[in-house]
Amino acid sequence: MNRAQAAEFFARLEAANPEPKSELEYLDPYTLLVAVVLSAQATDVGVNRATGPLFKKVRTPAQMVALGEAGLKAFIKAIGLFNTKAKNVIALSEILVRDHGGQVPRDREILESLPGVGRKTANVVLNVAFGEPTMAVDTHVFRVSNRTGLAPGKTPLEVELKLLKIIPAQFAQHAHHWLILHGRYTCIARKPNCPHCVVRDLCAYKDKTPGPGDVLAPVAQATKKEPIAQAIGRKAVAQATSRSAIPSKKTAQKKSAAKTRR
Repeated sequence: MNRAQAAEFFARLEAANPEPKSELEYLDPYTLLVAVVLSAQATDVGVNRATGPLFKKVRTPAQMVALGEAGLKAFIKAIGLFNTKAKNVIALSEILVRDHGGQVPRDREILESLPGVGRKTANVVLNVAFGEPTMAVDTHVFRVSNRTGLAPGKTPLEVELKLLKIIPAQFAQHAHHWLILHGRYTCIARKPNCPHCVVRDLCAYKDKTPGPGDVLAPVAQATKKEPIAQAIGRKAVAQATSRSAIPSKKTAQKKSAAKTRR
């Protein structure tokens, strides 16, 4: 996909959803950081179900440290890998209290040094909490970028760097969320909803899910020079013809018996 196509790609996503939002529920940079750490290999719905009650009691790193690891586990036990996540959240909260005055730093290097925080989590926090045009590449963004041809790459970092180069500046702030939401609800993994995709004609994916129009299109294109049978596929017609022309074994036996009687 070239730059002009990428610009059109995001212009359409913007038209469909002008103000995309994170589906993780949070109150401030700290609660966002906690929610993103908890969301690893978990759904936003599951995380929100746990953090709703949690954030009513805990809103600062100091309060989280006071809650303790065991107390935190009681809130997040329904989330996958909750033991490791509880340990990381308590540890990063202690560091924020000790070294950063209880505030989440607006610094990638410092964020990535915190327990349980990698490049993707740092990108989400920088983008959502601080408005920086970063690009967090999760499974949805990775799939959409490769499938559409927008920014193909073998690793999340490769995809991220390509996206940062091709996304026009005016779309950079929300591009992360547009791609996530597009991958979550339209360009899904098993059977993408291509018939209702607003960027379908820009997409390089060859195995698009057909819609009613796609099924009828070949028939509508048939002419006197190109019979309908040819329009809907030579191979399929040939197979159908060959099957109807060759009698079954049972039919052949009945015809043979009839000749013998005559």
